[in-house]
Amino acid sequence: MELQTLVNVMLGSLQPMLIVWGPQQITLYNDGYAQMCGNRHPAAFGHPFRDLWFDIWDAVDPIISAAYAGQGTSMDDIQFIMHRKGYPEETHFSFSYTPVRDQSGVVLGMFCACTEITSEIIMRREQKSMQEKLLQIFEMSPAGIATLSGPNHVFEFANEEYYSMIGVGRDIIGRSVAEAVSEVVGQGFIDLLDAVYRTGEPFAARGVPVELNRGPEGEKQKRMIDLVYQAMRDPSGEITGILVQAQDVTERLAEQKHRELISHELGHRLKNQLAMVQAIASQTLRSADDLDTARKTLSARIGVLSAAHDTVIQGGLGTSQVHKLVNQMLEVHDDPMSSRFTVAGPNMRVGSRPSLSLSLILHELATNAVKYGALSVPDGRVDIRWHVVGQAAHRFELVWTETGGPSVAMPQRVGSGSRLIKAGLAGAADSRVDISYDAGGLRCTISADLSSFQQEH
Repeated sequence: MELQTLVNVMLGSLQPMLIVWGPQQITLYNDGYAQMCGNRHPAAFGHPFRDLWFDIWDAVDPIISAAYAGQGTSMDDIQFIMHRKGYPEETHFSFSYTPVRDQSGVVLGMFCACTEITSEIIMRREQKSMQEKLLQIFEMSPAGIATLSGPNHVFEFANEEYYSMIGVGRDIIGRSVAEAVSEVVGQGFIDLLDAVYRTGEPFAARGVPVELNRGPEGEKQKRMIDLVYQAMRDPSGEITGILVQAQDVTERLAEQKHRELISHELGHRLKNQLAMVQAIASQTLRSADDLDTARKTLSARIGVLSAAHDTVIQGGLGTSQVHKLVNQMLEVHDDPMSSRFTVAGPNMRVGSRPSLSLSLILHELATNAVKYGALSVPDGRVDIRWHVVGQAAHRFELVWTETGGPSVAMPQRVGSGSRLIKAGLAGAADSRVDISYDAGGLRCTISADLSSFQQEH
């Protein structure tokens, strides 16, 4: 009677079911269980249970023995390596073994309701593996990544880069954005998150200014962030949260701005250089007696300009020093073993454009002194002094004085060198050049507004 009742239940059920009956443990099962038997069906039907699962009997025997001893067993997941289809395969089952007793309590056999969950387990494992890979990718990402759940935007996950961006040491997981990063509430970011969660439309922006309490003492710092908010959905399409991608680009934008400034400055200086070379060439060619003289004069002047430019570069930020420009001229026109120059003046900075002009003027004055002035005779000397003058100490002044040379007279013709000298200091406001042709020697005074003389152009 017991067996008949169980067989009727088993055959009427869509769930896989199994009956093991009698001392020989004869196996009976329905169509659902037959599918789990693989190639061993139908031969296994009506034979001992051990014949069906001989390859996994070491694991099954204790369970079936317990059932025959009157102890039921239930498991949500038991794993086997089966050869039911002619090859080894991993399998998983959810089952219960229930002892079947007669009216006197004697165990007659075992009844099993069983479901194969192999595909579900493998799917869950693959999903878990995929999630772990995604988390690993998120952790390795150079951008800050966080996931927010629900309409209150509660932090579920954040990678190290995200923590680095908002300030290391914050406790944010399980807390809403408004709680965990409260300083952004008044900056409009909660409204943006609400809009993405409500509409599903992503938000993206570059170089967004954000004030974050990320300083050494928790003080606010202004950072520039590339930001993306994207809605996350469940399988039904309902929005469940927001994926946040954020990258701190503060330093990159600052570097980009610096490069643009340098590029602009280089272009500006190149134009100035070309304009000066053009002016020098024009003056030289207009007044030269012949092409050979013009070539030599032009080559010398451009050489001085090049040397002055090197001094400007070495000075950093386009500036130089007056004494460096003077020493540059002395290297060309003075004999260090028997110097004929007296030099005195404070350590003064000079901007790039005035420094180039001053270097050329000094070279022209020295060249004229060698040809016609104090340096054309053995006993002649040149005194160079510079200082700050004016009641408000607002002007630069350099005085070139020649002594011991031949008698000086006003030249009958103004050459290119004289015009270059009288052109003054390029880039300096209120620049003046006064030349006195005293009988005792030439005296040249160069002056300009101090602020513009020292300003980088």
